[in-house]
Amino acid sequence: MHSRGSAIHIASVGHVVFAAVMIFLGIQGWIKGDFTTVWQPVPKSLPVRQGFVYLSASISLACGIGLLWRRTAALAARVLLVALVLWPLLWRVRALFLATLVDSTWNLGSAMAMIAAAWVLYVTLATNSDRQHLGFASGDKHVRIARALYGVALIPFGYAHFAYLKHTADMVPDWLPWHFGWAVFTGITFIAASLAILTGRFARQAAALSTLQMGLFGLLVWIPLMAAGPLSAFQQGEVVTTVALTAAGWVVTDSYRAVTPANLKQ
Repeated sequence: MHSRGSAIHIASVGHVVFAAVMIFLGIQGWIKGDFTTVWQPVPKSLPVRQGFVYLSASISLACGIGLLWRRTAALAARVLLVALVLWPLLWRVRALFLATLVDSTWNLGSAMAMIAAAWVLYVTLATNSDRQHLGFASGDKHVRIARALYGVALIPFGYAHFAYLKHTADMVPDWLPWHFGWAVFTGITFIAASLAILTGRFARQAAALSTLQMGLFGLLVWIPLMAAGPLSAFQQGEVVTTVALTAAGWVVTDSYRAVTPANLKQ
């Protein structure tokens, strides 16, 4: 999808969408002076918390832009992957023991989905030097590991539908019948997609449908709410999370389209 002589490097549509989302997160972080949902949670008591705010915003913005340029794409993917791995280790693992089960696992699941997308992009964009010196993270087999991470990430998404069944049902658009039925169905489909991806049976279709489902949630739930009036700070964060996770799923889905040994084994 890119010209050999062009400075712009586009590996897939998901690549562009994911890069655009990272750029948006970076701009939003700088404007708000606070963490976007992708980089939460960070304790408010942290002495240098504001410095981490602008660090995360800068990483998002610089890597988002860098992902789109040939000379910087591999470096940007590498830096973003490292940052997205280290961040949950610093803050979200701790939150597992402080938050409720559904909240802590959902947060960890969203982090894993973003890591999976960044990892896929790193393998896709890796230079010969990356493959030579960082082969432990840039080989074809690591695409399968990234897909597995995404598959595991879908489990808490499905679990949250059942843990907060009434809340989920309340978010189903009024014009759709059987609100509880849709809440149960979408929860089941996330878990089913996870199993399909982890087992490799109908994996590409499962990744695509999970991405579509998250995208439709944004279209059917958040856009009408935005049109109806201002959203709360929590709802704004959820909108951003939905967009980011949809972009991450798109990248993982696109990884099945390239004809590589890893794909041929699926």
